[in-house]
Amino acid sequence: MASNRTARFLFITFLINFSMVGLFVAFGGRLDSTAGFVLATVYMFIPTLSVLIVEKLIHKEKIKKPLGISFRINRWFFVAWLVPPLVAGTAFGISLLFPGVSYSPEMEGILQKYAGQLTPEQLEQMRSAAETMPVHPFWITLLEGLVAGLTINAVAGFGEELGWRGFLPRRLQHMSFFKVSLLIGFIWGVWHSPLILLGHNYPQHPQFGVLMMTIWCMLLTPLFLYVRLKSGSVIAAAIMHGTLNGTAGAAIILVRGGSDLSIGVTGLAGFIALAIFIGLFFIYDSQIAKEKIMRGTIGGALDSQESSP
Repeated sequence: MASNRTARFLFITFLINFSMVGLFVAFGGRLDSTAGFVLATVYMFIPTLSVLIVEKLIHKEKIKKPLGISFRINRWFFVAWLVPPLVAGTAFGISLLFPGVSYSPEMEGILQKYAGQLTPEQLEQMRSAAETMPVHPFWITLLEGLVAGLTINAVAGFGEELGWRGFLPRRLQHMSFFKVSLLIGFIWGVWHSPLILLGHNYPQHPQFGVLMMTIWCMLLTPLFLYVRLKSGSVIAAAIMHGTLNGTAGAAIILVRGGSDLSIGVTGLAGFIALAIFIGLFFIYDSQIAKEKIMRGTIGGALDSQESSP
């Protein structure tokens, strides 16, 4: 049955990922290190590894067409690429509305964030480098994020997306769009929890950050899933994922004050920004809440015929 495949996929994914982090911590690893960066990068590819184990190794199934691995470019690829910086910009604007948060073109907020990790000399070097740049670091961050979103970040994003927006929607395709989005978003958020507890995204509030990350993933999934279905390609979702990761820094680089729970794409400001964009997508396609993820709906991206168990 499809549920058995889903259970196998989730069991393998969580077992490998949680074990990786457990061993990393047991050997004294820290996330803010080179080893931590390698861990976080490898972590992203485990959902794809689990898909290959379940679909190719266990069930001997083809995955390219059924899971939407298509490089046939259409306008939704551009939507996937351009929406993330708009989300970051919206989160930046919303952050400025919060008490104690202010606009800081000199990037004092971001410099204060690194104050505990760098020496005074290194901080001064960062400040001097920013002042001598011909273009403000904000625009460089944005441009680099857009380029990375189409390249290296998209590759890393694919490591997750083949599982979360490729495999799982096919297994859950008889559910409604928003039910699938909430379920996948919840699973995706919980999957992040070991890294969050180590300080990823919410270093000031790692425990409460687990809840924040879960909510964030539940808000983010409708956008990722909609783009995946309308484009007919999980590659578009990978581009959206990669570009979001690449441009998220633009939301906090010019902000001073606030905390990791309030400002930025992953804070409360980001939650509000994502809710706004979900609303815009809903206005664009008002039937989305009534549709199921199967052939003939939402772009007809998924085949409704289940494979044999």
